[in-house]
Amino acid sequence: MEKVEELAAENAVVVFSQSGCCMCHVVKRLFCSLGVGPTVYELDELQSGGSTDDLEKALMQLMGESAQAAAVPAVFVGGKLLGGLDRVMAAHISGLLIPQLKEAGALWL
Repeated sequence: MEKVEELAAENAVVVFSQSGCCMCHVVKRLFCSLGVGPTVYELDELQSGGSTDDLEKALMQLMGESAQAAAVPAVFVGGKLLGGLDRVMAAHISGLLIPQLKEAGALWL
């Protein structure tokens, strides 16, 4: 859990992802289309010697019921968990995402 919090706090927008996950791809494309360059950690590509399982378990705990069967995508804005694709899209559609990104320093305009 500490490692996830540490990684999430290092940058304005952090996405924990799997390289073959279509929902992760949608989240990453959304941020890129908004002009945000998120820091992306592809859990299936990390060479951490087994700690990727720990990261995934910690993400599932943080995501709670919304994780359902997967811990990714897990999006952090300003070091705080925003959620998965459903919560990111809901924030975007409702107009709440852009202010959060500005507050975190991910957008300047």
